[in-house]
Amino acid sequence: MGNCCSDVGGGTMAVGGTAPSTSSTNQNDASDWYFKSRGIQGLFSQIELSFSATNLRDRDVFSKSDPMVVVYIQERNGAFTEVFRTEVVLNSLNPTWITKYTITYQFEIVQILLFRVFDVDTQFHNVAVKMLKLEEQQYIGEASCALSEIVSKRNRSLTLDLVQREESVPSIHSQHRGKLTVHAEECFSSKTTAEMTLKCLNLESKDLFSKCDPFLVISKVVESGISIPVCKTEVLKNDLNPTWKPVFLNIQQIGSKDSPLVIECFDFNSNGKHELIGKVQKSLADLEKLHSGREEIFFLPNLVGHDNQNKV
Repeated sequence: MGNCCSDVGGGTMAVGGTAPSTSSTNQNDASDWYFKSRGIQGLFSQIELSFSATNLRDRDVFSKSDPMVVVYIQERNGAFTEVFRTEVVLNSLNPTWITKYTITYQFEIVQILLFRVFDVDTQFHNVAVKMLKLEEQQYIGEASCALSEIVSKRNRSLTLDLVQREESVPSIHSQHRGKLTVHAEECFSSKTTAEMTLKCLNLESKDLFSKCDPFLVISKVVESGISIPVCKTEVLKNDLNPTWKPVFLNIQQIGSKDSPLVIECFDFNSNGKHELIGKVQKSLADLEKLHSGREEIFFLPNLVGHDNQNKV
């Protein structure tokens, strides 16, 4: 997790956890309710896809790649249409992206997905991902699968080899381009959103000549035991007692109020090697109780032998 949370704003802006749109609705809510109220399972399900990669090919000379995933879906005529882009992760060959792609899984239809990974050029880091011209970015590799291949996995995670456009499957002559892992979680519709204001006290300084530049990453722990990042706060420069902007978490994102959440505090570094200051695991219900009781949580120390108590 130490190098997976940068975005197009130079890596210091928040990703996810923003205020919900009052106009956003799930177009399948009515149909889903109709089927379930009659004891009939619908022929579709809302699925949220998360992305991570390992050992990506490095396309930069003086730094590591700044990767972004672009998702395409195959239409009936065989052509692929772009439907989604992740944020850009700065200086990372093993990124975990925070933004998720939500798709309607239709049980009786074969849905082919194509994933392409690009290295975004430094000059475009302050450009919104939707505005990036892909032909101006460096191509790393791609992979394709049916949505059912991901959903049918026991842990709902599928790892794919990235290949060249010309290669349908990897071969012994394929140039190493890395692996892409796609994880699927079923979405449960909920209009309940929790607003949290998080702050830390007396953080350990990781920098030699200045104070640390802290940010938080909030992840959910899924059934398989892995942590999936949900959002990240903005980076606050030179601050050992930071208070971040409010974070909004929808129950749909985390599963339930009792689902475990991991809150990690990192010291930001522009080279992508963010240092872990400490972390704690609590559910949303736990956080509500702590707030009402005016209690403090102590981060667990990152390294054995450290006496620092970082409060959040």
